[in-house]
Amino acid sequence: MQPKKLVLGFSGGLDTTYCALYLSQDKGYEVHSVIVNTGGFTDAELEQVEKHAYSLGVKTHTTVNAVKSYYDRIIKFLIFGNVLKNNTYPLSVSAERLSQAVHIAEHAKQLGAVAVAHGSTGAGNDQVRFDMIFNIMIPGVEIITPIRDLKLSREEEITYLKNKGVQMNFEKAAYSINKGLWGTSVGGRETLQSKGLLPESAWPTQITKTGTEEMSIRFEKGEIKAVNNQSFDHPSQAIQYIQSIAGAYGIGRDIHVGDTIIGIKGRVGFEAAAPVVILKAHHALEKHVLTKWQLSWKDQLAQFYGNWLHEGQILDPVMRDIEAFLENAQAHVTGEVFVQLMPLHFQVIGIESAYDLMSSKFGKYGEMNAGWTGDDVRGFSKIFGNQTVIYQHIKSAAND
Repeated sequence: MQPKKLVLGFSGGLDTTYCALYLSQDKGYEVHSVIVNTGGFTDAELEQVEKHAYSLGVKTHTTVNAVKSYYDRIIKFLIFGNVLKNNTYPLSVSAERLSQAVHIAEHAKQLGAVAVAHGSTGAGNDQVRFDMIFNIMIPGVEIITPIRDLKLSREEEITYLKNKGVQMNFEKAAYSINKGLWGTSVGGRETLQSKGLLPESAWPTQITKTGTEEMSIRFEKGEIKAVNNQSFDHPSQAIQYIQSIAGAYGIGRDIHVGDTIIGIKGRVGFEAAAPVVILKAHHALEKHVLTKWQLSWKDQLAQFYGNWLHEGQILDPVMRDIEAFLENAQAHVTGEVFVQLMPLHFQVIGIESAYDLMSSKFGKYGEMNAGWTGDDVRGFSKIFGNQTVIYQHIKSAAND
Protein backbone atom coordinates (compact mmCIF):
# COMPACT_ATOMS: atom_id res chain seq x y z
CA MET A 1 0.00 0.00 0.00
CA GLN A 2 1.41 3.39 -1.04
CA PRO A 3 1.89 5.93 1.78
CA LYS A 4 -0.48 8.87 1.72
CA LYS A 5 0.97 11.98 0.09
CA LEU A 6 1.10 15.08 2.32
CA VAL A 7 2.35 18.61 1.60
CA LEU A 8 3.92 20.45 4.53
CA GLY A 9 4.52 24.19 4.61
CA PHE A 10 8.10 24.19 5.88
CA SER A 11 10.29 27.01 7.22
CA GLY A 12 12.94 24.87 8.90
CA GLY A 13 12.14 26.17 12.38
CA LEU A 14 11.27 24.14 15.46
CA ASP A 15 7.55 23.72 14.74
CA THR A 16 7.83 22.63 11.12
CA THR A 17 10.83 20.43 11.91
CA TYR A 18 8.67 18.60 14.44
CA CYS A 19 5.85 18.31 11.90
CA ALA A 20 8.11 16.85 9.20
CA LEU A 21 9.46 14.12 11.46
CA TYR A 22 6.22 13.35 13.29
CA LEU A 23 4.12 13.10 10.14
CA SER A 24 6.57 10.87 8.29
CA GLN A 25 7.89 8.60 11.04
CA ASP A 26 4.95 8.44 13.46
CA LYS A 27 2.03 8.86 11.08
CA GLY A 28 3.44 7.22 7.96
CA TYR A 29 2.79 10.04 5.48
CA GLU A 30 4.89 10.60 2.39
CA VAL A 31 5.90 14.17 3.27
CA HIS A 32 6.61 16.71 0.55
CA SER A 33 7.92 19.92 2.11
CA VAL A 34 7.62 23.33 0.47
CA ILE A 35 9.03 26.69 1.50
CA VAL A 36 7.53 29.86 0.03
CA ASN A 37 10.04 32.69 -0.06
CA THR A 38 8.27 36.05 0.16
CA GLY A 39 11.49 37.99 0.49
CA GLY A 40 12.75 36.86 3.88
CA PHE A 41 15.44 34.33 2.90
CA THR A 42 18.81 34.57 1.20
CA ASP A 43 19.85 31.91 -1.32
CA ALA A 44 22.23 30.44 1.25
CA GLU A 45 19.46 30.22 3.85
CA LEU A 46 17.13 28.52 1.37
CA GLU A 47 19.81 25.95 0.57
CA GLN A 48 20.24 25.26 4.28
CA VAL A 49 16.48 24.80 4.74
CA GLU A 50 16.40 22.32 1.85
CA LYS A 51 19.31 20.36 3.31
CA HIS A 52 17.59 20.30 6.69
CA ALA A 53 14.31 19.09 5.17
CA TYR A 54 15.96 16.14 3.43
CA SER A 55 17.81 15.23 6.64
CA LEU A 56 14.36 14.78 8.22
CA GLY A 57 13.36 12.25 5.57
CA VAL A 58 10.99 14.23 3.35
CA LYS A 59 10.30 12.70 -0.07
CA THR A 60 10.73 15.98 -1.95
CA HIS A 61 11.44 19.57 -1.01
CA THR A 62 10.38 22.51 -3.16
CA THR A 63 11.41 26.16 -2.94
CA VAL A 64 8.88 28.61 -4.37
CA ASN A 65 10.22 32.07 -5.19
CA ALA A 66 7.09 34.10 -4.51
CA VAL A 67 8.58 37.59 -4.20
CA LYS A 68 7.19 38.87 -7.50
CA SER A 69 3.83 37.10 -7.21
CA TYR A 70 3.52 38.38 -3.63
CA TYR A 71 3.82 41.91 -4.97
CA ASP A 72 1.54 41.31 -7.97
CA ARG A 73 -1.23 39.59 -6.00
CA ILE A 74 -1.21 41.60 -2.78
CA ILE A 75 1.38 44.32 -2.11
CA LYS A 76 0.49 46.30 -5.24
CA PHE A 77 -3.03 46.83 -3.93
CA LEU A 78 -1.82 47.70 -0.43
CA ILE A 79 0.17 50.52 -2.05
CA PHE A 80 -2.74 51.60 -4.26
CA GLY A 81 -4.89 51.78 -1.11
CA ASN A 82 -2.20 53.32 1.15
CA VAL A 83 -3.13 50.57 3.61
CA LEU A 84 -1.91 50.95 7.19
CA LYS A 85 -3.95 48.93 9.68
CA ASN A 86 -4.98 51.13 12.60
CA ASN A 87 -3.03 53.91 10.83
CA THR A 88 0.16 52.13 11.90
CA TYR A 89 0.89 48.68 10.53
CA PRO A 90 1.55 47.89 6.84
CA LEU A 91 0.21 44.30 7.24
CA SER A 92 3.68 42.83 6.85
CA VAL A 93 3.12 39.32 8.20
CA SER A 94 -0.60 38.91 7.57
CA ALA A 95 -0.21 39.66 3.86
CA GLU A 96 2.83 37.39 3.66
CA ARG A 97 1.01 34.43 5.21
CA LEU A 98 -1.76 34.63 2.63
CA SER A 99 0.74 34.53 -0.22
CA GLN A 100 2.41 31.51 1.37
CA ALA A 101 -0.89 29.71 1.97
CA VAL A 102 -1.98 30.18 -1.65
CA HIS A 103 1.29 28.75 -2.99
CA ILE A 104 1.20 25.80 -0.58
CA ALA A 105 -2.35 25.00 -1.68
CA GLU A 106 -1.33 25.23 -5.35
CA HIS A 107 1.58 22.85 -4.67
CA ALA A 108 -0.70 20.37 -2.88
CA LYS A 109 -3.10 20.44 -5.80
CA GLN A 110 -0.26 19.90 -8.29
CA LEU A 111 1.07 16.89 -6.37
CA GLY A 112 -2.36 15.39 -5.78
CA ALA A 113 -1.82 15.31 -2.03
CA VAL A 114 -4.50 13.86 0.24
CA ALA A 115 -3.41 16.05 3.16
CA VAL A 116 -1.74 19.39 3.83
CA ALA A 117 -0.06 20.49 7.05
CA HIS A 118 1.23 23.66 8.67
CA GLY A 119 3.03 24.39 11.92
CA SER A 120 0.65 26.95 13.44
CA THR A 121 -0.24 26.84 17.10
CA GLY A 122 -3.76 27.40 18.40
CA ALA A 123 -2.97 30.86 19.73
CA GLY A 124 -2.71 33.22 16.77
CA ASN A 125 -4.02 34.48 13.44
CA ASP A 126 -1.98 32.26 11.13
CA GLN A 127 -3.96 29.09 11.87
CA VAL A 128 -7.12 30.79 10.57
CA ARG A 129 -5.42 32.18 7.47
CA PHE A 130 -3.87 28.87 6.45
CA ASP A 131 -6.95 26.79 7.24
CA MET A 132 -9.30 29.11 5.39
CA ILE A 133 -7.17 29.30 2.24
CA PHE A 134 -6.81 25.50 2.20
CA ASN A 135 -10.53 24.93 2.73
CA ILE A 136 -11.32 27.22 -0.20
CA MET A 137 -8.61 26.18 -2.66
CA ILE A 138 -8.28 22.45 -1.94
CA PRO A 139 -11.61 21.30 -0.48
CA GLY A 140 -11.55 17.68 0.60
CA VAL A 141 -7.83 17.71 1.36
CA GLU A 142 -7.32 16.98 5.04
CA ILE A 143 -5.67 19.78 7.07
CA ILE A 144 -3.29 18.49 9.75
CA THR A 145 -1.77 20.75 12.42
CA PRO A 146 0.27 18.69 14.90
CA ILE A 147 1.41 21.57 17.12
CA ARG A 148 -2.15 22.83 17.53
CA ASP A 149 -3.84 19.45 17.68
CA LEU A 150 -1.44 17.96 20.24
CA LYS A 151 -1.21 21.23 22.23
CA LEU A 152 2.55 20.88 22.31
CA SER A 153 4.87 23.09 24.31
CA ARG A 154 8.23 24.12 22.94
CA GLU A 155 9.93 21.89 25.51
CA GLU A 156 7.91 18.85 24.39
CA GLU A 157 8.88 19.45 20.77
CA ILE A 158 12.57 19.74 21.67
CA THR A 159 12.50 16.54 23.75
CA TYR A 160 10.86 14.64 20.89
CA LEU A 161 13.38 15.85 18.32
CA LYS A 162 16.38 15.20 20.54
CA ASN A 163 15.15 11.64 21.14
CA LYS A 164 14.97 11.24 17.35
CA GLY A 165 18.58 12.40 17.04
CA VAL A 166 17.82 15.66 15.25
CA GLN A 167 20.72 18.10 15.21
CA MET A 168 19.68 21.75 15.17
CA ASN A 169 19.93 24.90 17.25
CA PHE A 170 17.28 24.51 19.95
CA GLU A 171 18.15 27.74 21.74
CA LYS A 172 15.19 30.11 21.54
CA ALA A 173 16.23 33.60 20.55
CA ALA A 174 15.11 36.34 22.89
CA TYR A 175 13.07 37.82 20.05
CA SER A 176 10.92 36.19 17.38
CA ILE A 177 11.67 37.72 13.99
CA ASN A 178 9.77 37.21 10.73
CA LYS A 179 11.21 38.94 7.67
CA GLY A 180 9.57 39.48 4.28
CA LEU A 181 9.44 41.88 1.36
CA TRP A 182 6.83 44.10 3.05
CA GLY A 183 8.46 44.40 6.47
CA THR A 184 9.80 42.50 9.46
CA SER A 185 7.92 41.67 12.64
CA VAL A 186 9.68 41.55 16.01
CA GLY A 187 8.12 39.90 19.05
CA GLY A 188 9.56 39.61 22.55
CA ARG A 189 8.78 39.97 26.24
CA GLU A 190 8.16 43.71 25.82
CA THR A 191 5.37 43.09 23.31
CA LEU A 192 3.58 40.54 25.53
CA GLN A 193 2.32 43.31 27.80
CA SER A 194 0.60 46.64 27.26
CA LYS A 195 3.61 48.78 28.16
CA GLY A 196 7.18 48.57 27.01
CA LEU A 197 9.43 49.42 24.08
CA LEU A 198 11.79 47.09 22.27
CA PRO A 199 15.47 47.78 23.07
CA GLU A 200 17.78 48.94 20.31
CA SER A 201 19.47 45.53 20.21
CA ALA A 202 16.17 43.80 19.32
CA TRP A 203 15.80 45.53 15.96
CA PRO A 204 17.17 43.38 13.11
CA THR A 205 18.33 46.44 11.16
CA GLN A 206 20.61 48.65 13.19
CA ILE A 207 20.96 52.39 12.63
CA THR A 208 24.17 53.00 10.68
CA LYS A 209 23.39 56.30 8.94
CA THR A 210 23.37 59.84 10.31
CA GLY A 211 22.61 63.17 8.73
CA THR A 212 20.02 63.52 5.98
CA GLU A 213 19.55 62.16 2.48
CA GLU A 214 17.04 62.96 -0.25
CA MET A 215 15.34 60.19 -2.18
CA SER A 216 13.18 60.47 -5.29
CA ILE A 217 10.55 57.85 -6.14
CA ARG A 218 9.01 57.71 -9.60
CA PHE A 219 5.48 56.32 -9.82
CA GLU A 220 3.69 55.40 -13.03
CA LYS A 221 0.00 54.57 -12.64
CA GLY A 222 0.63 53.99 -8.94
CA GLU A 223 3.56 51.59 -9.33
CA ILE A 224 7.20 52.34 -8.59
CA LYS A 225 9.29 52.54 -11.74
CA ALA A 226 12.47 54.25 -10.51
CA VAL A 227 14.25 55.31 -7.32
CA ASN A 228 16.88 58.05 -7.46
CA ASN A 229 16.64 57.83 -11.27
CA GLN A 230 17.52 54.12 -11.16
CA SER A 231 15.00 51.97 -13.06
CA PHE A 232 13.89 48.47 -12.07
CA ASP A 233 12.47 45.53 -14.01
CA HIS A 234 9.90 44.84 -11.29
CA PRO A 235 8.54 46.97 -8.41
CA SER A 236 9.61 44.33 -5.88
CA GLN A 237 13.22 45.20 -6.71
CA ALA A 238 12.50 48.88 -6.08
CA ILE A 239 11.02 48.01 -2.68
CA GLN A 240 14.17 46.11 -1.73
CA TYR A 241 16.33 49.00 -2.92
CA ILE A 242 14.38 51.56 -0.85
CA GLN A 243 14.65 49.24 2.16
CA SER A 244 18.43 49.05 1.76
CA ILE A 245 18.66 52.85 1.93
CA ALA A 246 15.95 53.85 4.41
CA GLY A 247 16.39 50.88 6.75
CA ALA A 248 19.83 52.09 7.80
CA TYR A 249 18.19 55.22 9.25
CA GLY A 250 15.94 53.14 11.51
CA ILE A 251 12.88 54.46 9.69
CA GLY A 252 9.61 52.50 9.96
CA ARG A 253 10.04 51.15 13.49
CA ASP A 254 6.91 50.95 15.61
CA ILE A 255 4.73 48.71 17.77
CA HIS A 256 1.31 47.75 16.46
CA VAL A 257 -1.62 47.07 18.79
CA GLY A 258 -4.43 45.24 17.05
CA ASP A 259 -7.35 42.87 17.25
CA THR A 260 -6.68 39.28 16.25
CA ILE A 261 -9.08 37.21 14.19
CA ILE A 262 -9.76 35.02 17.23
CA GLY A 263 -10.90 37.93 19.38
CA ILE A 264 -7.92 38.89 21.55
CA LYS A 265 -5.69 41.94 21.32
CA GLY A 266 -1.98 41.71 20.71
CA ARG A 267 1.16 43.83 20.35
CA VAL A 268 3.95 43.26 17.87
CA GLY A 269 6.98 45.30 16.97
CA PHE A 270 7.88 45.82 13.35
CA GLU A 271 10.36 47.58 11.13
CA ALA A 272 9.18 48.48 7.66
CA ALA A 273 11.26 51.32 6.24
CA ALA A 274 10.38 50.73 2.60
CA PRO A 275 6.63 50.19 3.15
CA VAL A 276 6.06 53.32 5.24
CA VAL A 277 8.15 55.54 2.95
CA ILE A 278 6.41 54.16 -0.16
CA LEU A 279 2.91 54.44 1.29
CA LYS A 280 3.38 58.04 2.43
CA ALA A 281 5.06 59.02 -0.83
CA HIS A 282 2.31 57.39 -2.88
CA HIS A 283 -0.40 59.02 -0.76
CA ALA A 284 1.23 62.45 -1.16
CA LEU A 285 1.19 62.05 -4.94
CA GLU A 286 -2.45 60.94 -4.87
CA LYS A 287 -3.46 64.01 -2.86
CA HIS A 288 -2.16 66.14 -5.73
CA VAL A 289 -3.57 64.22 -8.69
CA LEU A 290 -6.90 62.73 -7.52
CA THR A 291 -10.16 64.54 -6.85
CA LYS A 292 -11.51 64.78 -3.30
CA TRP A 293 -14.20 62.16 -3.93
CA GLN A 294 -11.72 59.74 -5.48
CA LEU A 295 -9.62 60.13 -2.35
CA SER A 296 -12.63 59.79 -0.06
CA TRP A 297 -13.96 56.58 -1.60
CA LYS A 298 -10.46 55.12 -1.90
CA ASP A 299 -9.92 55.65 1.81
CA GLN A 300 -13.15 53.88 2.73
CA LEU A 301 -12.66 50.92 0.39
CA ALA A 302 -8.97 50.58 1.26
CA GLN A 303 -9.69 50.45 4.98
CA PHE A 304 -12.12 47.59 4.43
CA TYR A 305 -9.67 45.90 2.05
CA GLY A 306 -6.86 46.01 4.61
CA ASN A 307 -9.03 44.75 7.45
CA TRP A 308 -10.52 41.94 5.36
CA LEU A 309 -7.08 40.93 4.10
CA HIS A 310 -5.80 40.85 7.68
CA GLU A 311 -8.67 38.48 8.51
CA GLY A 312 -7.44 36.11 5.79
CA GLN A 313 -10.22 36.84 3.30
CA ILE A 314 -8.03 37.46 0.25
CA LEU A 315 -10.09 35.02 -1.87
CA ASP A 316 -13.42 36.73 -1.22
CA PRO A 317 -14.61 38.01 -4.65
CA VAL A 318 -15.32 41.43 -3.15
CA MET A 319 -11.55 41.83 -2.92
CA ARG A 320 -11.27 41.57 -6.72
CA ASP A 321 -13.98 44.23 -7.01
CA ILE A 322 -12.11 46.60 -4.70
CA GLU A 323 -8.82 45.88 -6.48
CA ALA A 324 -10.45 46.86 -9.77
CA PHE A 325 -11.54 50.18 -8.25
CA LEU A 326 -8.11 50.82 -6.73
CA GLU A 327 -6.33 50.04 -10.00
CA ASN A 328 -8.67 52.20 -12.04
CA ALA A 329 -8.05 55.09 -9.64
CA GLN A 330 -4.31 54.89 -10.42
CA ALA A 331 -4.70 56.02 -14.06
CA HIS A 332 -3.18 59.45 -13.32
CA VAL A 333 -1.05 58.60 -10.26
CA THR A 334 2.13 59.31 -12.17
CA GLY A 335 4.95 61.56 -11.09
CA GLU A 336 8.02 62.04 -8.92
CA VAL A 337 7.89 62.22 -5.12
CA PHE A 338 10.77 63.68 -3.13
CA VAL A 339 11.47 62.39 0.37
CA GLN A 340 14.01 63.52 2.94
CA LEU A 341 15.40 60.70 5.10
CA MET A 342 16.72 61.26 8.62
CA PRO A 343 17.51 59.01 11.59
CA LEU A 344 14.24 57.46 12.84
CA HIS A 345 11.99 59.62 10.64
CA PHE A 346 11.41 61.06 7.19
CA GLN A 347 9.49 63.84 5.49
CA VAL A 348 7.80 64.12 2.10
CA ILE A 349 9.20 67.31 0.51
CA GLY A 350 6.81 67.46 -2.41
CA ILE A 351 5.91 66.11 -5.85
CA GLU A 352 6.20 66.83 -9.55
CA SER A 353 3.50 65.53 -11.89
CA ALA A 354 1.93 66.45 -15.20
CA TYR A 355 -1.40 65.58 -13.55
CA ASP A 356 -0.95 67.89 -10.55
CA LEU A 357 -4.35 69.47 -9.81
CA MET A 358 -2.57 72.19 -7.80
CA SER A 359 -1.47 73.79 -11.06
CA SER A 360 -0.97 77.56 -10.74
CA LYS A 361 -2.85 77.99 -14.03
CA PHE A 362 -6.08 77.73 -12.04
CA GLY A 363 -5.12 79.92 -9.11
CA LYS A 364 -3.04 79.88 -5.94
CA TYR A 365 -4.71 78.83 -2.70
CA GLY A 366 -5.12 81.79 -0.32
CA GLU A 367 -3.79 84.30 -2.83
CA MET A 368 -5.65 84.51 -6.13
CA ASN A 369 -7.83 82.52 -8.48
CA ALA A 370 -8.29 82.31 -12.22
CA GLY A 371 -11.53 80.37 -12.50
CA TRP A 372 -14.10 82.59 -10.78
CA THR A 373 -14.77 86.06 -9.37
CA GLY A 374 -15.57 87.24 -5.89
CA ASP A 375 -19.19 87.80 -6.93
CA ASP A 376 -19.34 84.17 -8.11
CA VAL A 377 -18.27 83.00 -4.67
CA ARG A 378 -20.76 85.33 -2.95
CA GLY A 379 -23.66 83.77 -4.88
CA PHE A 380 -22.31 80.22 -4.53
CA SER A 381 -22.04 80.59 -0.75
CA LYS A 382 -25.70 81.59 -0.51
CA ILE A 383 -26.82 78.59 -2.57
CA PHE A 384 -24.45 76.12 -0.94
CA GLY A 385 -25.71 76.97 2.56
CA ASN A 386 -29.32 77.61 1.60
CA GLN A 387 -30.88 74.50 3.13
CA THR A 388 -29.12 75.05 6.44
CA VAL A 389 -30.32 78.68 6.44
CA ILE A 390 -33.90 77.45 5.94
CA TYR A 391 -33.48 74.84 8.71
CA GLN A 392 -32.17 77.35 11.23
CA HIS A 393 -34.92 79.83 10.35
CA ILE A 394 -37.70 77.25 10.75
CA LYS A 395 -36.24 75.96 14.02
CA SER A 396 -35.97 79.48 15.42
CA ALA A 397 -39.56 80.35 14.40
CA ALA A 398 -40.95 77.14 15.87
CA ASN A 399 -39.24 77.76 19.21
CA ASP A 400 -40.58 81.33 19.55
